[in-house]
Amino acid sequence: MSRIFITGSTDGLGLAAARTLMKEGHDVVLHARSRERAAAIADIAAAALGIIIGDLASATETRSIAEQLNTIGRMDAVIHNAGIYLERSRGDTPEGHAKTLAVNTLAPYLLTAWITRPERLIYLTSGMHRSGGSALDDIDWKRRPWNASQAYSESKLYIATLAAAVARHWPDVLSNAVDPGWVPTKMGGAGAPDDLEMGHLTQTWLAASDAEAAKVSGGYWYHRQRREAAGDVGDPAFQDGLVEKLAALTGVRLFAERRKAV
Repeated sequence: MSRIFITGSTDGLGLAAARTLMKEGHDVVLHARSRERAAAIADIAAAALGIIIGDLASATETRSIAEQLNTIGRMDAVIHNAGIYLERSRGDTPEGHAKTLAVNTLAPYLLTAWITRPERLIYLTSGMHRSGGSALDDIDWKRRPWNASQAYSESKLYIATLAAAVARHWPDVLSNAVDPGWVPTKMGGAGAPDDLEMGHLTQTWLAASDAEAAKVSGGYWYHRQRREAAGDVGDPAFQDGLVEKLAALTGVRLFAERRKAV
């Protein structure tokens, strides 16, 4: 039995993953953006180890999420499932960041830094990460005209790269990125062609399976098959450049202890 935290677990892939893991006998901690969202899953929440409330668009609330989780205790795995898709405008979070970047990249980065380190980390990316660019000078969309699709693609490139960077810097953690495919969730739409079940079973497998095939790190996965990610994802220079940029934007340095030891 494992203890597993899943962000964005009130609907879609996150809720499906939570139901699967709980059915398998694991202790799952759920996450909802608001109390209203939490109320919508009161049935499954009653059987969960706990439910944490907080908006990932806010760094302050993201900090609270980490603190709430650490109070419950150390997790065996964390699935960074929460994400937003095509935002009509850049938006403006309490810290002044683009909302897509804040939810899809900055929040998982901050949670990775603040949550007591688990044995396994799973980050949800997308095949659209291949359309992201390697330029890091305006990742917060302060100078460019807003492009919702490009912003989403870039955020998913960054999260896949973060997963690879964690795998490289923390050899004691199994860190992987998962492309769930274009699945028929609220985000993907009813006409999405991919398999909804396989869309969530990859991350539950990586989070809890004792199979040797699942006990790996640094992978990019699609339907339990390891695939090749965009070249930037595995590039140490791009990884380090991105992590430095995220540290500058958030004021939180993820690999500080490694830097001090060098």
